[in-house]
Amino acid sequence: MGVNTTKKINKKDNNLTLNFHIISLFPESFDSYIDKSIIARAIENKFIKVDFYNPKKFAVANKAGITKVDDRPYGGGPGMVIQAEPVIKSIEKILSKKTIVRTKTLIVFLSPSGAQFDTELATKFSKKYTDIIIVCGRYEGIDARIKKVFKMVDVSVGPWVTTGGELPALIMIDVIARQVEGVLGKFESREESRVSSSEVYTRPEVLIYKNKKYKVPKVLLSGNHKEIDKYRQGNIKLE
Repeated sequence: MGVNTTKKINKKDNNLTLNFHIISLFPESFDSYIDKSIIARAIENKFIKVDFYNPKKFAVANKAGITKVDDRPYGGGPGMVIQAEPVIKSIEKILSKKTIVRTKTLIVFLSPSGAQFDTELATKFSKKYTDIIIVCGRYEGIDARIKKVFKMVDVSVGPWVTTGGELPALIMIDVIARQVEGVLGKFESREESRVSSSEVYTRPEVLIYKNKKYKVPKVLLSGNHKEIDKYRQGNIKLE
């Protein structure tokens, strides 16, 4: 069964809007992030839910009596490949839940060659689906036949290869969760939905370091919001 991370939920009247189902050999690697800050609060307030499914629990012992989830790749090559069956059974476990609506469920296969994940795609996922299954690979990957058994969407979080799918899955959870109304204190506070700048400032107005003064741009102190927006859009050059 999946590990329920909603044990500290406050009993509010919010409707659960988005469920993440993570298939991973190392579910404990998510703890330090999802148990803290905004994501933890979103889980506690029932805006999102995150469950984990470890393929090891669905592995079957081979003829030698050894239970494992990986094996040597056909055709040769270095490393090991995660077997299809334990992953298939993990997905079946998720899809067998009474709360699952197949047409509202997305299965994501993390792949360097997949569609580029960005805020636009995250927004689309958050609006279209109630359940998102993310399959995290390891080693040399997962037996490709799982994509013949289930319809999946290949997604890449960037032009690089990570050691496993756990970090990309965390990125997806964070970015998609931001698009769920209620996760952030104010929905309009999302940087992607307002005029913002890569440079921000706070008190003190004058920072002194090694006898040198560093000042906040005057336009931000002016109270002229039209000019401030221009500055944030990069339409005002500072002297």
